[in-house]
Amino acid sequence: MSGTPSGPASEVPGRVVESRLRVRYSETDQMGIVYHAHYLVWFEIGRTEWCRAAGIPYAEMERAGLFIPVTRVDATFRRRSSYDDPIRIEARMAELSGRGCTFAYEVLSEADELLADGSTRHIFTDPSGRPRRAPPGILEPLQRFRSGAQA
Repeated sequence: MSGTPSGPASEVPGRVVESRLRVRYSETDQMGIVYHAHYLVWFEIGRTEWCRAAGIPYAEMERAGLFIPVTRVDATFRRRSSYDDPIRIEARMAELSGRGCTFAYEVLSEADELLADGSTRHIFTDPSGRPRRAPPGILEPLQRFRSGAQA
């Protein structure tokens, strides 16, 4: 895998999967704006839904003995969001190899303003956490979906 994508995720090639939600009160801080750690949770929502749309939900990966722990996170916070604001998470698999993958994300407002963007890097491991190669039965469907083929 090469370096982490830089710049907005929209500049990263690959199929986009969107997830929509509203900012919950518990996700805001005393100032009434989204606390920064919640963006990482939203990245996870985007990543999970991307894998589901690709036809390989996390639970299926885990049943096959493949886990994808996060080894790196990058995030840039660009605009604030507040309680009850509708947001959209756009997730893409920016990189994929037999040993791991990288996802790129954008969190956007209802008016398509970029609130935050970032990426997460993952390695493939067995249940004990030892690195392993992804089996073709998982890797190939992910690659097909990533390149735009139907899941």
